[in-house]
Amino acid sequence: MEGLKVWRLSSSIARPSNLRQLFGFGAPSPLVLRCLNTVAAANAATNTRNRRSSTSTSTPTSTSDREAVRAIRLKKVEQLRSKGLEPYGYKWDRSHSARELQEVYKDLNNGEELDGESHHVSIAGRIVARRAFGKLAFLTLRDDSGTIQLYCEKERLLNDQFEQLKTLVDIGDILGASGSIKRTEKGELSVKVDSFSILTKSLLPLPDKFHGLTDTDKRYRQRYVDMIANPEVADIFRKRAMIMKEIRKTVESRGFVEVETPVLQGAAGGADARPFVTYHNSLGRDLYLRIATELHLKRMLVGGFEKVYEIGRIFRNEGISTRHNPEFTTIEMYEAYSDYQTMMDMAEEIVTQCALAVHGKLAVDYQGTEIQLQRPWRRETMHNLVKEVTGIDFTELEDDLKVAKDAVLKAIGVGIDSKDKSSIEACPSLGHLLNEVFEISVEPKLLQPTFVLDYPIEISPLAKPHRRHPGLTERFELFICGRELANAFSELTDPLDQRARLEEQVRQHNKKRAETVADGTEEKNKNEDSMYEVTLDDDFLTALEYGMPPASGMGLGIDRLVMLLTDSASIRDVIAFPVLKISQ
Repeated sequence: MEGLKVWRLSSSIARPSNLRQLFGFGAPSPLVLRCLNTVAAANAATNTRNRRSSTSTSTPTSTSDREAVRAIRLKKVEQLRSKGLEPYGYKWDRSHSARELQEVYKDLNNGEELDGESHHVSIAGRIVARRAFGKLAFLTLRDDSGTIQLYCEKERLLNDQFEQLKTLVDIGDILGASGSIKRTEKGELSVKVDSFSILTKSLLPLPDKFHGLTDTDKRYRQRYVDMIANPEVADIFRKRAMIMKEIRKTVESRGFVEVETPVLQGAAGGADARPFVTYHNSLGRDLYLRIATELHLKRMLVGGFEKVYEIGRIFRNEGISTRHNPEFTTIEMYEAYSDYQTMMDMAEEIVTQCALAVHGKLAVDYQGTEIQLQRPWRRETMHNLVKEVTGIDFTELEDDLKVAKDAVLKAIGVGIDSKDKSSIEACPSLGHLLNEVFEISVEPKLLQPTFVLDYPIEISPLAKPHRRHPGLTERFELFICGRELANAFSELTDPLDQRARLEEQVRQHNKKRAETVADGTEEKNKNEDSMYEVTLDDDFLTALEYGMPPASGMGLGIDRLVMLLTDSASIRDVIAFPVLKISQ
């Protein structure tokens, strides 16, 4: 870019002293002077308070300044309409995107200009920076593909368009512009503008120094502003779309058919999680937002499909953290006549293909750790991993649960917090105890891709019993960077065994619920994760009695996969509009 004076997204637009520079290139108009007086009066009234309350977390643009800017821009809307110009256009015919122009004219020499009819172009996008020097102005226009400079000469623009550019166009406005192609002496490819039109007049100022803000809550809450100010944020969602496309391509190349199952369900099943409950007026009944797609996808297998999958939103009324959002996206898939070994191969295939699509390689950096995704990945049983990390061999522990808990606390008790200790003491079985020790001591250490195999039957109500090891199931979870990425089983197809396990799950839940009621206050109970009803999905059990073929199934968390492949620390970084607390 060329010129002397520059305004960017990061330049100050909140101070009254800069309003003249921002909204006009020359002396301030009477309109601007009136608005400056308004801002000055507002600042005088709040000066003392601002000095007292100034902190590192204060917003960069005060409310009074923001409203003053909005008032000025509303006046500009009126001015445009008074000139017969519509500030909110209907259409603009574009010949190129910014990236296409950069590619087509990449060989144009510095100082060279192409003014023929064949090089007349039309472009549209948001103005994100501007410069002015006498009868010359430079604007940076950004569209979905990138940026291009608008080179504006007073003599070239017809009528009073240069004056309109100076007085009525602001950073944040969406413009359409047409003209010829020129590369400046300093090497900046530009559209040499012969006409332009304001397509959308922006009323609110873009944030000052938004890129450096530590107020991540505001960035999530106003993601649209975040993406305008920080194009790299939008790149995450482009990569997310690329990952979704690659997942579909990978599973469909293996013959899977995409299907859709209900979001509103009569019974929330397929996982152990607290559901969201809603009420259907016409039916006069409660319905649940699904906590998994599993049970309906298995119905598809009963109906004769052999390979099905669904990419869909899942809803769980539980805690929020850097790894958990109340609504998230998974892919679940089921394949008849296969077992959980098949799904390990599928998990490797999906993740590696997505990594190659995004990065072109299988070594990816995540939060400072290099993750090696080359196949095959480590496969180890939960028992062996717990023994490896803690020294506890659960196969040698007695069946006495109290003795087993004492042995565990003796082995790992040093350094664990009171919450983990309470979780261990609350375990109702050896299987639950094994899983608790795994989650506390082993899971955070599984940085490189690892399949953890053969989970206890007590915590796997939908998985087939292990064909060689009583008390275990044919189940795996995939861990990368210390977090679960996928969960899969050899699916339980025995309807009687399935009914017995689900009934036991309901009994255990109701027992825990009753203990909570007897134990705490009403206010505490309301927030307990156990304070919800669990019901059997009798229709699913009926479906199993018609016969489901041997099958394997897997659920893979797409949000967490996107986190891994975009080096994002929080799940909120990869969900465009995450659920947040109400803004105070």
